Amino acid sequence: MKHARLKAAIPIGLFVTVGALSSNPGYAQAQEPQCTLKTLTGRYVFSLNGTLMPPAFGVTQPTWASAAGFHIFNGDGTGTSVVTFRLAGVTMSQDSASALTYTVKSDCTGSYTVSGGPSFDILVAPDGDSLAEIATAPPGIGVSDISQRVSRK
Repeated sequence: MKHARLKAAIPIGLFVTVGALSSNPGYAQAQEPQCTLKTLTGRYVFSLNGTLMPPAFGVTQPTWASAAGFHIFNGDGTGTSVVTFRLAGVTMSQDSASALTYTVKSDCTGSYTVSGGPSFDILVAPDGDSLAEIATAPPGIGVSDISQRVSRK
């Protein structure tokens, strides 16, 4: 009699265990992130280092470059970039402010272009606290970084 109860209990235990596991929503059912222009709002600091290749910024040979500054994204596709740029150890511009325009798609990818300067593809964190960026223009510029939001204004 004990064995009969045990044999009956095993399928019931499996049913309850499998049922409990299958009722738990999985990753495939998770909601995809949704980004908009407003996802990027505020001040983001960045620092870039890399080698520029001709013809980027007029260099004729591989040249070390670095930049640091911040971007202010207004939440509407416009903003400002403030940058100090060094080329081959020489400061080319210091705290130079330029307008920028940007796009953000619902899948949190996008791009931005600094007026008179480089362009970048971006991957935005769904909460807008950071973004990864990689230069796409001009030809010969090959830098990337992670920019972090430091202020919502």
